[in-house]
Amino acid sequence: MSRAVLSWVIEQLDAGERVAMASVIEAFGSVPGKPGAKLAVSTSGKKFGTVGGAGLELRIEQNLLEMLSKSKSQMRKTGGKIETYLLYKDGKGKEVVALDSLCGGQLKVSLEVIEPVPHILIAGGGHVGKSVSIVCDTLGWQHSVFDIRSEFSNQQRFPTATEIVSCSVADFLKREKSSSLSRFSDVLVLGHDWSVDQELLIGLLRDSPDNLRIGVIGSKSKWKGFVEAAEESGIGKDGLSNARCPIGLEIGADSPEEIAVAICAEILSMERGA
Repeated sequence: MSRAVLSWVIEQLDAGERVAMASVIEAFGSVPGKPGAKLAVSTSGKKFGTVGGAGLELRIEQNLLEMLSKSKSQMRKTGGKIETYLLYKDGKGKEVVALDSLCGGQLKVSLEVIEPVPHILIAGGGHVGKSVSIVCDTLGWQHSVFDIRSEFSNQQRFPTATEIVSCSVADFLKREKSSSLSRFSDVLVLGHDWSVDQELLIGLLRDSPDNLRIGVIGSKSKWKGFVEAAEESGIGKDGLSNARCPIGLEIGADSPEEIAVAICAEILSMERGA
């Protein structure tokens, strides 16, 4: 059961979801869940596994959902917790969570939130995109690559990429929906051609999840042109709120390697709410 729950958790994390998981670490007396029993809940409300059912499981599930309601930065500060549950209605007032039960058993349960690592879609496999992939590998982040040019989006150039896609922008946008794009935390628009970047940007702004951060490399004048094109396409200011340009922290970066560090540092600061 533990392996099945952990496999399910990994699937949800890969889809970009946060997961809260409960694990029974001690059990005494007559209890439904034995040590090792696990229950996991995702941000979309899906759940997998069991810690014993009935009122105990309902209470633990409520605790997990409460933890998921907190932001990443909040959970980073507080961390997980260990709760002791007493399956006896007269246990109120003791240093345990008393449940309306006559079983008389007691469980100690660890509760934690597991955050997905950033998954960066590198849209443009040139020098900066290649450097971003190296920084992602160093940080333990996932990265995928999209480029209309197959010579800049292949396994040889990006051996550790989770996904590699080479096709037209139109075909890429056809295959992706808001729900599927949610597996990415960020899309970095790093293309070699402003028209390709503009087409991709407008397509993403039309149909992307609210939590998807879109970063565009370029100057303020380039961004101004993109904003005008987006507005002409019917995208209002609210639709532009998830996109930013230029990208990267101001660290005086010049080379592709330095720019990649600045970009990933900015993403890390947003992840941590810094």
